[in-house]
Amino acid sequence: MRLKYLYISLIAVTGLSACSKDSLDETNTDPKAATEEQMDPNFLFTDAQLTFSNTGYSQLLYQSTAMQGLASTFGYYGNGDKYVNTNGSAGYQALIFTGGYTALSRLNQAIKISESRGGDEYTNIIAGSKILRTLIFQRLTDTYGDIPYSEALSAQEGNVTPVYDRQQNIYTDMLTQLDSAINQLNDQATPLSGDLFYDGNVAQWRRFGYSLMLRVAMRLTKIDPATAQEWAERAAAGGTLANAADNAIVYTDPASGETNNATTNALKTADDFREVRWSQTLINYLRSTSDPRLSVIGEIPLEGLANNQNQTLTGNTDSTVQLGLPNGFDLGGGTTDIRRSVGYPGGTGSGSNTAPLGLYSRPRVNVYMKDDGANFILSYAETEFLLAEAAVRGWNVNGDAATHYANGLTGALEAMAQLDASAAISSGTIASYVSAHPLDNAKAMQMINEQYWLTDVTTFNFIECWLNWKRSGFPALTPVVYPGNVTSGRIPRRMIYPTTETTLNPNNYQAAVANLSGGDLLTSRVWWDAN
Repeated sequence: MRLKYLYISLIAVTGLSACSKDSLDETNTDPKAATEEQMDPNFLFTDAQLTFSNTGYSQLLYQSTAMQGLASTFGYYGNGDKYVNTNGSAGYQALIFTGGYTALSRLNQAIKISESRGGDEYTNIIAGSKILRTLIFQRLTDTYGDIPYSEALSAQEGNVTPVYDRQQNIYTDMLTQLDSAINQLNDQATPLSGDLFYDGNVAQWRRFGYSLMLRVAMRLTKIDPATAQEWAERAAAGGTLANAADNAIVYTDPASGETNNATTNALKTADDFREVRWSQTLINYLRSTSDPRLSVIGEIPLEGLANNQNQTLTGNTDSTVQLGLPNGFDLGGGTTDIRRSVGYPGGTGSGSNTAPLGLYSRPRVNVYMKDDGANFILSYAETEFLLAEAAVRGWNVNGDAATHYANGLTGALEAMAQLDASAAISSGTIASYVSAHPLDNAKAMQMINEQYWLTDVTTFNFIECWLNWKRSGFPALTPVVYPGNVTSGRIPRRMIYPTTETTLNPNNYQAAVANLSGGDLLTSRVWWDAN
């Protein structure tokens, strides 16, 4: 229901984003464009939430397959599946950058309008916008490294070549800004309206803010553990997400191409639907631990190419027949053709109706390919796993590692129902699984972060999955070595800056690249990922 109001927001944003010259007279003024006085900043906030969350190809073409959650034989998925450049690679690498700054521009307008008006009516929209701003900036800097931060979004003031701030300085400021924004939230003031996460619930926003603070803090474990501990303990003391009902999720709307689920749109593209499958790495891992998620995430398409391509037909969901597609293969007819690989199960159908990938598991259409599907942003399970890791490190986070780990595993399994009712796992099954899989102190870091990976892969939160993998090193994925790859057979650790930056902001771009060991490459490491 909330997304129905987004149409108003999109129209208004168009008006606010347009540039105009002082010399233009009234005859050149769009009478339909909203003025700042007419604009409700809550609409801008809604727009920012949707823009940020609705990732689509910006998470599918690199992170989903690089993290071996998905695998694909189709061309442009080779970017993450095989670390090769395909037609359009530069544009794919820029998607997180452009999408992030688009969402930030909405928030910037929301904050400006709200601050100019003042009063309790705007207290929570300002605080929520600043919390969301930190979330977006974190994804941007974790993806690229140094980015425009302190001078970002200043084009209206005449600065179209913002400096790239050092990531270390960005992190220091993000934590401070986040703490201030959380403290600004006011239970007595007017709640956010049009809020796609929590429908304006201030208590949940506070828990979200502290959970985000924990995530930001834990990114620093390799480079600055003392600061990580200080802020992780502060987040835990403040109160993080309490259960799976606190999961920050955006449910999209099938009403239009502007509001329906971008990942669904991508995966329902004919080529994607035919050739995107769950990875062998994921399916084998779930089977090795008798994980109940195996019984709800996958399906084997009905036999034959026609059935394989028919998006109205559901497949066989029996967990015993699920089979993951190995990463690093194609259907090109050469040595890397999946049909020549050891263990290839054969296709289904015959002749021109043969489906080469017909026996490999695809994400269940009724769970993962819904126009009104769920975009997971930050979850209780992720938060509890981070608290478990902090406890393993000996930090004071209100509980022991084993309890936080069990909470995280419970929350991860409960979250499946939030994708679709058909993916729900019974409470009895969850309790039995959690009881049978306690945290082993001897390999606690591995277990915690492997479960973090599983949580994000099975909820299609692939960007966050990749970022935590860079930080933790788990799971220990075996890289693909494919002919013509551009990473020397290494999994990408960052995205390359948009090519437009080399011409539109060349001096600041070059300064940022100079801070990267190895330069502007997929294999270079951002500051906190230095070792």
